[in-house]
Amino acid sequence: MKKLIIFTDLDGTLLDYSNYSFEAALPALQLIKEKNIPLIICSSKTRKEIEHYRKKLYNLHPFISENGGGVFIPIGYFELRVKSLEFRVEEEGTFSVFRLGARYSDIRKTIEELRAKGFDIKGFGDMTVEEIASLTKLTKEEAEMAKERNFDEPFVFAGGKEDVRKLLDSIKKKGFNHTQGKFHHILGNSDKGKAVAILIDLYKKEFGEIAAIAIGDSPNDIPMFETVDYPVIVRNRSGGYDEQINIPGLVRAAGIGPEGWNKTVIALMNLLKENSPRSP
Repeated sequence: MKKLIIFTDLDGTLLDYSNYSFEAALPALQLIKEKNIPLIICSSKTRKEIEHYRKKLYNLHPFISENGGGVFIPIGYFELRVKSLEFRVEEEGTFSVFRLGARYSDIRKTIEELRAKGFDIKGFGDMTVEEIASLTKLTKEEAEMAKERNFDEPFVFAGGKEDVRKLLDSIKKKGFNHTQGKFHHILGNSDKGKAVAILIDLYKKEFGEIAAIAIGDSPNDIPMFETVDYPVIVRNRSGGYDEQINIPGLVRAAGIGPEGWNKTVIALMNLLKENSPRSP
């Protein structure tokens, strides 16, 4: 049987948007633990935010921060295989780190340049902790973690569709990319798919054949979806699916956020078990 691994977004996916709770997904989370299935968080959140939720989930697996900007692997998790990859690896505390994203200082400079050109753009770096907490409904402590960024800048923009098109064109001309989750994001030449591909390669070297599931809800999850065997989109708060996401093999979860996450993970695990070769 192929080794199953699961990549998951947080906001609006494993976490409910209204209260950032994963309670509705507890049955599937318990089953994942019992089966010793790696659960890899792949989010637009910062390292500190993800570490906060890893503690709540008792999760000891690698994780991906800020839309693929950083890949964090617990030292010793893959033995010596990490150093065999072509990417530069740095050790930070208890993690081996792949830095795929742009420098945050360069992103902040770009935002200032865009504002000077007349775009009404405001990033997390322009906001106080209190403003971020009010905008996101995070606690003050969580907002402080969200503000400590390394590779990616969430921002709000006041403008119509044509203004957004012009802004995105300007971002591209400056050598940066754009993606969208709950907020607009400016980032470098990194995305969730590139980061997920690194970990899939490492898991294959460790376990041989694998089957990878990815669960998300927003356009910033598309590169991740395109990299795995089973892409899963959960319903959004209005009960529908993001219309920008329509890729081959997409599984549409029958539920909003963690409720859909729970149902689909259990269903896929049962399906893969049924379809696995049986021992003679």
